[in-house]
Amino acid sequence: MVHSQNSPLHVIGLMSGTSADGIDAALLQTDGRTVKSFGPTYHKAYPEVLKAAIHQAFGRPPNADTILLEKMVTEQHAEAVFALLKRANLTSEDVDLIGFHGQTLFHKPPQFRGDKGETHSIGDGYLLSSLTGLPVIDQFRLNDIAQGGQGAPLVAIFHQALARDLDKPLAFLNIGGIANVTWLGEKNSDILAFDTGPGNALMDDWVRNYCDIPWDEDGKIAAKGTVHEDIVRKWLSYPYFSQTLPKSLDRQCFHSSLADVAEIPFEDALATLTAFTAATLQKALHFFPEEPKLWVISGGGAHNTTLIRMIREGVRGEVKRASELGLNGDALEAQAFAFLAVRSLRKYPLTFPGTTGVARPLTGGRLCTGASIIDSQPFAVG
Repeated sequence: MVHSQNSPLHVIGLMSGTSADGIDAALLQTDGRTVKSFGPTYHKAYPEVLKAAIHQAFGRPPNADTILLEKMVTEQHAEAVFALLKRANLTSEDVDLIGFHGQTLFHKPPQFRGDKGETHSIGDGYLLSSLTGLPVIDQFRLNDIAQGGQGAPLVAIFHQALARDLDKPLAFLNIGGIANVTWLGEKNSDILAFDTGPGNALMDDWVRNYCDIPWDEDGKIAAKGTVHEDIVRKWLSYPYFSQTLPKSLDRQCFHSSLADVAEIPFEDALATLTAFTAATLQKALHFFPEEPKLWVISGGGAHNTTLIRMIREGVRGEVKRASELGLNGDALEAQAFAFLAVRSLRKYPLTFPGTTGVARPLTGGRLCTGASIIDSQPFAVG
């Protein structure tokens, strides 16, 4: 498809977050500054063997097995693209670009200004381009990390585009494996973003380890338990919560906290972990210039009724699920990477001093077309 430099593009965004349950795919029409229209979405669950392999790889540096894992993850993303196109009754010729987040396995942000962090996501943009026949933007974080930024969160500028007609100040809270927040004020320059703390990761790991189920559906198990406030207070004393901005987290950062609930009843443990995620917002408020009038909740955590109740009890602003505003909260990050792909293609900034701590607004991403740098031999992950 041929377009002028500033015309809207039809883009597929792909997101697999730190919950590692699967891939969200979304179609978006955007010029990289505004959203022209939202298209269909699709969720592809990871096969159990792949999900297990990803969880085993979390927090570990790349090794020879990671190359094999990367190929399988990329092939799953290609399947998600074709499933989305089928759902939308489109072909690849109707799409201009893919924004490919990949699967983050390891994230170590810089601890001090002037340091350089490390981040590692698997997903081969060249292979995905070869499989789909479409140009792909990937590696959204690397330029920011190379310039001393946190490399995360990345979606704040998309939140700003969505909030054009909403009263401010407001906050978008995405609750994935890690929870991240975007605070938006009246001016375009009034934008802050950071990871607030654990999202679903600790809760999901707890039920997966003890019940062999993927998550606490609707927060029903946590609702039966009693919160151990002394444990929550201990966790809130962790240095991260008083650390000044910018800041971001790896999925495994709070994993050792699970030991603190090992000796209490199962339902109490889950209630306490859920309360921890909600209570981190009290710490986040200290970094906002003004308290939000509205909290917009997206991600898997938006489906946890107990968590949403605890959040509402802890903040003064109105709390709404993204779906209550006509947004698709499950696909919001996939849509964000479609938006960021166009910004990358057109060299618009992706990250800002208030979102990742970079010295100046930065673009980022890598344009991939053609054959993969990984060979195409089939393999299996066991």
